Amino acid sequence: MPQFQYKARRRTGGLVEGTLEVADRSAAVAQLEKLGLFPLALNSARGPAVRPGASGPAAPVGRFGALLPASFKAQLQRRRKPKLQELATFTQQLANLLHAGMPLTMALQSMSSLSSKGIPAEVSRQLKQDVTEGRSLSDAMARQGVVFPPLVVNMVRAGEKSGALEEVLRRQAGHFERFADVQSKFISAMVYPVIVLCVGVALVIFFMTALLPKFMNLFESLQGFELPATTRFLINSSRFLTHWWWLLLLVGLGSGLIFVRYQATESGRRALDRLKLNLPIFGKVVRLNLFGQFARTLGTLLRNGVPVLEALRITEQVLPNVIVGQAISQTREAVTDGKTLAQPLAKSGIFPQLMIDLLRIGEETGDIPGSLENVADTYERELTLGLRAMTNLIEPVMIVGIAVIVGFLLMSVMSAMFAITQNLQR
Repeated sequence: MPQFQYKARRRTGGLVEGTLEVADRSAAVAQLEKLGLFPLALNSARGPAVRPGASGPAAPVGRFGALLPASFKAQLQRRRKPKLQELATFTQQLANLLHAGMPLTMALQSMSSLSSKGIPAEVSRQLKQDVTEGRSLSDAMARQGVVFPPLVVNMVRAGEKSGALEEVLRRQAGHFERFADVQSKFISAMVYPVIVLCVGVALVIFFMTALLPKFMNLFESLQGFELPATTRFLINSSRFLTHWWWLLLLVGLGSGLIFVRYQATESGRRALDRLKLNLPIFGKVVRLNLFGQFARTLGTLLRNGVPVLEALRITEQVLPNVIVGQAISQTREAVTDGKTLAQPLAKSGIFPQLMIDLLRIGEETGDIPGSLENVADTYERELTLGLRAMTNLIEPVMIVGIAVIVGFLLMSVMSAMFAITQNLQR
């Protein structure tokens, strides 16, 4: 059984030192609390004490986990990043507990018993233990780097310095809820086109592999008869899919692997991110989403007292586009030289003139966070309209495309049937 040496204070203020023999560090803290002591330091004396990791306990890999490669087991055991809505729920619940008058340690203890989907109770228990040992909440969150991104850590740190932790947590909840709403709109806009595409592909595969072979038996039974060109092309395609489907699968897997490897390189990611910005229809939606994320994130950080250079660095890490991130990095270097935000952003050539003008007005009035939030609201509204327009355009295009493919399949079979009928009449 591991042993832990502790230093703690009684409720009367007296200092106490001693040793506990418990299963782990959490049990040691719980034992001290039962004794009415407030722990100041807790160190492992001997034995296999468990050191809490930055991302919490590993997820189980199942009864056959020992047979898997070490790298694959590591991927399975990694804790996933929580979704935006899950972070919003967690921060909102913590803000409500602090608003009710609970001390931070008691609020974190209550968080471990509340239902917070996506963020395990062990995370709250670890935060409570770190805070009890004397760490700040922001430092405790920084140790849980997989769960809490730098945006959360730095905003909480700014809230601790300004004494407005509850207000900062509520702003974080609103921030994540807005981003989650944008994500849900994008996903909802793509659901119908994806369903139509999957149904169309399934119909074509079913026709080529199940229905067409039955017609092929009929066609092959007729001697001295030449099938139309479209029918011959369809039959050859069906035979190729039937006998060489594994080759297509290998080509698809190989192409996917090459694409993933290319995307992982710096030049590949840069080229793909630039392509996303310049696509005819999809590119406008991507740009609106990125500009809204930039303005919302930077405005929220500045509103909560994060220094401008640190806010730009965090925003650069949050945005999922290398081209826009490079423009933010150049802006950060220019701001270090004493320039304003609007001037280097305009020089990058990435950001639209509307954003530059509104940001310049915010610099003149001394309310840059307010201007950025106004920009974010503007582009989020335009993003909603852009998603609707993209969906309205994609849906008929996909329906017409699938109708053309299905019509070609039917025409190929029916033209052969008409030719057979005419041949029999002659």
